[in-house]
Amino acid sequence: MKSTFLIPVLVVLLGTSFHASAGQDEAQRQMIQRVMAAKQKLKQAEAAKGEQRKALMAEHMSMMKDSMDKMAAMKPKAGMSMEEHEEWIEAHEKLMQQMMDQMMGEHHLMMETK
Repeated sequence: MKSTFLIPVLVVLLGTSFHASAGQDEAQRQMIQRVMAAKQKLKQAEAAKGEQRKALMAEHMSMMKDSMDKMAAMKPKAGMSMEEHEEWIEAHEKLMQQMMDQMMGEHHLMMETK
């Protein structure tokens, strides 16, 4: 019950703080939501045991692959000023770092179960 309520609250809070960044576009804002959902799935996997953990890990891996594919295809929109372009790149790098952090957490969790 708590997590059902906390997820939308976190998404709104994070989305609100990221809306202040002029460099982000709609695709990046959507990606933030995807990254947060994947992070929540990883936390569920950490708390689970056995087959449930494996299933949650598989879901997380699938979410991460989908997100990585989308991140690789993202491009700054044409006509941005140099400042807007730099802000977009900075926001993209932050998203990539969040993804890498999750993949490291996933790796540690996988090593734990072996």
